Amino acid sequence: MVSVLLAPIGYVVQDVVADAMTVEAVPRVDAKGRALPAGQLRLMHTTMQTLGRVALVGGGVLVSLLNIYMFADVDSMSEADKLTVYIRIYEMALLIPVVSVLGVLLAAWLKLRRLRQLRRSGIASSDAWGMVHGQLERTAPNWWILGGSLVFVVFTVSMGLSDIPFNQEIIFIGSLAIVLFLMRRLVKVLEPEARRVLVGTAIIIFVYRAMPGPGPGETWWMIDELAFDQKFISVLSLIGASLALFGMFLFRRFMAERSIAFVVVFLTIVSTILYLPVVGMYYGLHEWTAAFTGGVVDARFIALVNTALESPLGQVAMIPMLAWIANSAPAHLKATFFAVMASFTNLALSASQLGTKYLNQVYTITREVTDRATGAIQVAADYSELGWLLVTAMLITLTLPLLAIGLARITRLRSA
Repeated sequence: MVSVLLAPIGYVVQDVVADAMTVEAVPRVDAKGRALPAGQLRLMHTTMQTLGRVALVGGGVLVSLLNIYMFADVDSMSEADKLTVYIRIYEMALLIPVVSVLGVLLAAWLKLRRLRQLRRSGIASSDAWGMVHGQLERTAPNWWILGGSLVFVVFTVSMGLSDIPFNQEIIFIGSLAIVLFLMRRLVKVLEPEARRVLVGTAIIIFVYRAMPGPGPGETWWMIDELAFDQKFISVLSLIGASLALFGMFLFRRFMAERSIAFVVVFLTIVSTILYLPVVGMYYGLHEWTAAFTGGVVDARFIALVNTALESPLGQVAMIPMLAWIANSAPAHLKATFFAVMASFTNLALSASQLGTKYLNQVYTITREVTDRATGAIQVAADYSELGWLLVTAMLITLTLPLLAIGLARITRLRSA
């Protein structure tokens, strides 16, 4: 239970650390110390945020490949063997901290090399140091931000370890209140117009990421009714992650040149269209297509094609938002500014999980549970309400982001 409650916070920390560290990686000057044009900086920030997402998705590709290899004989595995495989995968994950430390060392070496290049161009050591590290002015500690961050950590951990009723909701509301307080302190340094753009953009991205999903019932149904085993699901995950990598590079200029509102509208409509085959399979679409095509276009074929088409869009929405924050934040507060704003948009993942939980309370989905000793059925499988669950989640995901964009248009708020 504790791990479930703290999972949204874990996603927030993972995303913020991975993305915020890319802020300082974009140079502000060229090799001769001249300031880079604004358009070039925006493209570079978009590219850097793309690479940050590539690192995260690339980890997913490696995990999918590992799962495919480790579960190669899943049909003949006992439950104990499957558990042993999962334990081995988690043991292999202990290599991740080693890779992180090597990345820090590589970044330090790259900064040292750039510092030497600037000094060879005739730039004084102190000036070159400021150009490389972005130390344009000395930043005094902001005790409101530091104190608020400490409260955020203490609050989330203590609530996650408690057993009081509705602690998931309390964690989300409390975390959101703290992050909003930190945002309010930070945006005061912006001009009024820039402040309205930032707030409007953050709201749009928050709503887009907060949309609920169908939950585990969809996966249970695919495993039980469509006969998708662990290996095939790992193959789908591999295809999805691999094509997401391709899609991020394919849409890089699209993300840099289009407004965030346009990107969100595009992704919302296209994602809804691409989700229709999944809803259709619940109502027998795969049976009709298999009969019409001699068994070629069956459930697995539809799932593969749908994953291939949808995957490149999965990571596209966040990249322009992250790039805009990195490019617009004050030079002496970039990391702090970025971390707080990214925390706000990543808290939408907690809202998404809560929304998914509420949908699954409205539409009850159960998977068959049997007694290991006797084989007697303790809980019967019931997917009768899954269709309504899929349709409801799809309609919510279509309408709310569009309403958020419309709200930003008709108010004083703006979007980037």
